[in-house]
Amino acid sequence: MKEIRLNVNGTEYDIAVRPHATLLEVLREDLGLIGTKEGCGEGECGACTVIIEGKAANSCIVLALEADGKEVTTIEGLADGGKLHPIQEAFVEIGGLQCGFCTPGMILSTKVLLDANPNPTDEEIKKGLEGNFCRCTGYTKIIESVKVAARKVRG
Repeated sequence: MKEIRLNVNGTEYDIAVRPHATLLEVLREDLGLIGTKEGCGEGECGACTVIIEGKAANSCIVLALEADGKEVTTIEGLADGGKLHPIQEAFVEIGGLQCGFCTPGMILSTKVLLDANPNPTDEEIKKGLEGNFCRCTGYTKIIESVKVAARKVRG
């Protein structure tokens, strides 16, 4: 076991982890943050996307040790108390989710995209969501959700 410090959603955690434990495992099993989903386990589907130091990352292929001392944001960290983040609101309003399995990853990838580019084109949205797969929606409502989220974030 190795002792690490994680800053997850603004809270510091000192935690002992197995050297081969993924960040996904630590978030879900040790910290109880189950909004981050495990899909493929190979970094291909985006269901496990979190934000590490401002960048989207597949937590299923990031070792927890690699996140030592870094700031990590999960889907649980976007809402402000009981108030949804504008990106979350847009996905709900537009219906950019169906079963919800891919939604946390889509929303966090959208956050990273909009932080870098508050007014993306359709092509930039598609590029920003690359690596996030949805088996339910067909992406039309997801892209529309991102457009509405961009307007909400810009004010």
